[in-house]
Amino acid sequence: MGDYQLQVTIDQDSGFCFGVVYAIDMAEEILAEDGYLYCLGDIVHNDEEVERLKAMGLRIIDHTELAGLHNEKVLIRAHGEAPETYKIALENNITLIDASCPVVLKLQNRIKTSYDNNERILIFGKHGHAEVVGLQGQTNGDALVFQDITELDDAELPGSFTLYSQTTKSMDKFYNVKEQLLSRGYEVKANDTICRQVSNRDKDLPAFVTKFNKVVFVSGKKSSNGKVLYEVCRKHNPDTYFVSSISELDKTMFVPGDKVGIAGATSTPMWLMQQVKAELESY
Repeated sequence: MGDYQLQVTIDQDSGFCFGVVYAIDMAEEILAEDGYLYCLGDIVHNDEEVERLKAMGLRIIDHTELAGLHNEKVLIRAHGEAPETYKIALENNITLIDASCPVVLKLQNRIKTSYDNNERILIFGKHGHAEVVGLQGQTNGDALVFQDITELDDAELPGSFTLYSQTTKSMDKFYNVKEQLLSRGYEVKANDTICRQVSNRDKDLPAFVTKFNKVVFVSGKKSSNGKVLYEVCRKHNPDTYFVSSISELDKTMFVPGDKVGIAGATSTPMWLMQQVKAELESY
């Protein structure tokens, strides 16, 4: 009988990065004490984890709701916020529980310094992404955000500028963008601000996924980092499936005796990967 079961292994390097662990620990601590806590935007780009915290009393609000809130505690998640958010909090007597990731804060700082030095700024990042909104806010919205180099084909760019990147972008893509801009004749000062916890995962995943004949990559659909890491998995093991919850698993994906690896994004909780493992082992 044993031979028919799936052999399932979880990648121990996958799961929450320190920025997310920090934000969730902080939220849980306050929830245990106060019974509820407001959080500006999804605390993490993983619906299952958000639901778990909502059940503990987390209340997710947006910027419009923040403007109408007074005398409350509000958590700023790892992605960080624009200066405007801090201004509103001050005016509305809101206590901010700031769980902005230190890597993001450092990047915000560098962008602000560049902006104050009158440098023209380009940000390689996803339009409308929480982190990118916070970064652009450091420049009063003047920075040009692009998620694909083709967007710059018809853009009127200055002869020289400073290039930054959202912290969860692929390093290869960032350096590729830099090379392409240089080859177009621009003077580019490139600041590699990609989180090493993310880029190291790029390096470790290929070794992990090649040990298995199937890989299940667990991540929320909104996770930028999830998209990057899923592509890394798929490149090194074409039999990689992207799932957000156990309901998306299907017995027909596997054959008896398959060796299956489970990996996840920096926003994927370990408990969810364990749930996926248990489900696969029941087949």
